[in-house]
Amino acid sequence: MRKLVYYIAVSLDGRIAGPDGEFGFFPQGDEQQAAAYAAWVNSLYPETVPTAYRAAADVAEAPNRRFDTVVMGLGTYRLSLDHGVTSPYAHLRQYVVSSTLAPDTDPAVTVVPGDPLALVRGLKAEAGSGLDIWLCGGGRLAGALLPEIDELLIKTYPVVAGAGIPLVDGAFDPTVFDVAERTAFPNGVTLTRLIRPAPQAGTGRDR
Repeated sequence: MRKLVYYIAVSLDGRIAGPDGEFGFFPQGDEQQAAAYAAWVNSLYPETVPTAYRAAADVAEAPNRRFDTVVMGLGTYRLSLDHGVTSPYAHLRQYVVSSTLAPDTDPAVTVVPGDPLALVRGLKAEAGSGLDIWLCGGGRLAGALLPEIDELLIKTYPVVAGAGIPLVDGAFDPTVFDVAERTAFPNGVTLTRLIRPAPQAGTGRDR
């Protein structure tokens, strides 16, 4: 079964964006550090680069390595929509969870007005390429989908936002993940991969 993976950048105080969705405050380091960091991350997850920037990132011809599907909330999708881009990840199957977005916004984007848990469970059960599902934001959608998140890929930047959109915005529900690996970069960013522990026999999913 495919996994749901939450791959996201976050500040030291757990914010994925500012109060108005801004994300330009995440420090990248100097030019050399930023280039090396971007090249390393993009080589691992080339499909997470928006279609419009793939040529500049030198991944235009790169095959999807980890994901073939992206799921996002309206706030995340609006970052592209406000710039006139209705299909930000044209190289992936795109789903936007929203009860207000017009269903015909773009033929390449499927608008899901209902239960995101049902959507993800259906996607996981599909027989397909074997690639995983990328949850790219936002915090409220991550909160709703927490029971189905199998893995976290957290890029932690050395900055305190002070306020903004939290990594997970949902009900109080302590959920344990195990650290599988952690990589630190010269620009101060740390990429941590965390996985949900396997459920113990007879207990169902570990919470």
